[in-house]
Amino acid sequence: MARRKRRNRRRRKGRFAVLYRLLCVLLILGAVGAALAVFFKADHIEITGNSRYGNEEIIAAGGVRQGDNLYMLNKYQIARNITGTLPYIESVRIYRKLPDTLCLEVRECTEMAGVEQDGKMWLICHTGKILEGIEPDAAANCAAVTGLTLADPQASTPAVAAADNELALRQLLQLLEQLQNKGMLGDVQAIHLEDPHVISLRYLDRFDVELPWNTDFDYKLNFLSAVVEKLENYERGTLKLTEDGEAHFIMD
Repeated sequence: MARRKRRNRRRRKGRFAVLYRLLCVLLILGAVGAALAVFFKADHIEITGNSRYGNEEIIAAGGVRQGDNLYMLNKYQIARNITGTLPYIESVRIYRKLPDTLCLEVRECTEMAGVEQDGKMWLICHTGKILEGIEPDAAANCAAVTGLTLADPQASTPAVAAADNELALRQLLQLLEQLQNKGMLGDVQAIHLEDPHVISLRYLDRFDVELPWNTDFDYKLNFLSAVVEKLENYERGTLKLTEDGEAHFIMD
């Protein structure tokens, strides 16, 4: 009987010990939360990488305010707010600079392609995001895309292809990504997708470059750069890169 009582006392002590530890953990977490609420406020908001949009415009789009707690902000929601509201911002990197600064590093789309449709030129970033619809005459500095129809294009939304145009859009975005990565997109005046076998680029306003569909654009664009480097500045014409490891130049 006495032995049973001692066992029961030990069990009760064990339960109290567990509850005590749990209470200590909760108190510590509460103290940490209170400290975070009082300290580490975003007294300064630092924005870099922007040229098209002003700092206040970006801050307002993100829904950020001075005095917000640095550790209680939803960085992913802020980034979504900014990219969804300001079309030309393609990405936002958010980080803290303790003790009191929130840093927003934005990346703007500066080179783009344009699809003329319904009386407008719909500008598309290499990420596939539609930037805006402008008058075709005002789109002189973008690569004009033909042979592609978009489904209900809207600013700040991903481009969606109309029926039977899914492959054309997919190929276009893969090509734009590689052109952007290599710093070549600004040198492309037009991209033609009408031919079911060949994608044609107007490059450097001197060459009509033919590439096969479903190709390795990374390899083909490196090959294009190497070939163009060997040509004289006065030479212009058609560059056929439809066969692996071969380039055929037809001079105008």
